Amino acid sequence: MAAAAASTVLLPHRFPTTTNITRCSALPYLPPRVSTTTTTLFSPSLKHFSESRKPSLLQTRASSDETSSVDTNELISDLKEKWDAVENKSTVIIYGGGALVAVWLSSILVGAINSVPLLPKIMELVGLGYTGWFVYRYLLFKSSRKELATDIESIKKKIAGTE
Repeated sequence: MAAAAASTVLLPHRFPTTTNITRCSALPYLPPRVSTTTTTLFSPSLKHFSESRKPSLLQTRASSDETSSVDTNELISDLKEKWDAVENKSTVIIYGGGALVAVWLSSILVGAINSVPLLPKIMELVGLGYTGWFVYRYLLFKSSRKELATDIESIKKKIAGTE
């Protein structure tokens, strides 16, 4: 009891003595609600402001545009034709499953790297540095852009098997 009394005697200068305490909150400050039944000097202008916003809200409408809509039957028939044209369906399924597993494993790896305290920032700096180098090496000058285009075309030919 004596220790508690001593602590209250030693610590009062740390706490504010007034009852008006400002509290910090993570929530944003919201203005008080405006009541339609109260009559103040600003109520006509607020009423006019709220009424002027209503028509603009009603003008926003969803419409279906025939030129941008996709015909699902046509899409399904195209997919069926392409699937029927594939000779090794089992190989396509295995590659697709492998791609899904690779995406899942890379997601786990990125999550593990992100949980290490300093490593995400270092990886961001490495990515920023590589991006800067790539822009300087391949995109900044006209001759290097041509070189990049020829490299991409040769890679396309290798993948397609025409080279």
